[in-house]
Amino acid sequence: MRIGISANALKHSGGLERYAMDLVRGFAQAGFVAPNKPAFFARKIDSSLPEYELVQAHRINVSFLPGKWRDAFFSWALQRERRRANVDVLFGCNRVKGSEIAVCGGTHIGFLRATGRREKRSDTRQIALERSQYAQASVIVAHSDMMCEELRTLYGIADDKIRVLYPPVDGARFSPVDATERERLREQFGFAPDETVLLFPSSSHERKGLPLIENALAGMKVTVAVAGRAPERAASNVRYLGYVKSIEEAYRAADFTILASSYEPFGLVGIESVMCGTPVIFPASVGCADAIADGAKHIFKPGDVNDLRRVASAAITSPRVRVSGASVRYDASVAAHVDALLALARDVASQSGSDERV
Repeated sequence: MRIGISANALKHSGGLERYAMDLVRGFAQAGFVAPNKPAFFARKIDSSLPEYELVQAHRINVSFLPGKWRDAFFSWALQRERRRANVDVLFGCNRVKGSEIAVCGGTHIGFLRATGRREKRSDTRQIALERSQYAQASVIVAHSDMMCEELRTLYGIADDKIRVLYPPVDGARFSPVDATERERLREQFGFAPDETVLLFPSSSHERKGLPLIENALAGMKVTVAVAGRAPERAASNVRYLGYVKSIEEAYRAADFTILASSYEPFGLVGIESVMCGTPVIFPASVGCADAIADGAKHIFKPGDVNDLRRVASAAITSPRVRVSGASVRYDASVAAHVDALLALARDVASQSGSDERV
């Protein structure tokens, strides 16, 4: 069985690009190595990465096209490239037709609905491509129960075509530290011993809800530590940490991780935080909330300033307890996730008569 992965890029990034990189490493560990390395199709490919050596890379150039036409052209060109690479089962980690296993880390209709944005022509094209991908796929892997519900209600996908598989997290990187090391990290970030720190990891502050957080926490004795893009106008209790390359250290140093996202299909931030020992303050609309035990999360009503203030106040005045990785309600290892994907791929390949060589 020759597998392929389609994604927007093979590079260090977030979202489904990061997920695709996890798959590359996981497939290699599962035995998909030369001469049966996965084919990887993307618009951008960083050949300096070690993951580059684990795949047969196929770059599909779309840079010469206007942005609104790039998705459709990539999807069309991918069909030719996958035939050349003799791919039996393709994992679609972006909007593409013809992926036997479509990965749903968010839907465009769901995004528009959650953000209240009016549908434009470019949105209509993206939705049409999504619908084609889902219709043609043998299986759709939904990254959360929330995505499963959107696929059912917004796209009319039958239940038996959907498999909910929460995305993986590197347990070696995201793990707790002892009290001494945590104290050192707090000093490193400039946090005072008695300071209550709410980590806000974000490069899209409006979408992640920073204005709502600032309004809700105004006047409270807390520090909102922003890791990522600098806020344009920060409230008095907001501190900018810059781009934190080792974000796991920021999780370990903080008392809570907070988001108020208008649309968050899963939110790996929540799993990473809890695995580092730090509870979360999240709206109920964050997809990963179902995957976190009650003792490690403080949930408020989406978009509700007063409820966020109430929940945050209760959280910071409660006894401060570090949580454990057991608070994550699924096996978040890359190996477990890849094993589940390969089981789906083998089932798809057997139904199509593809030769299974691994």
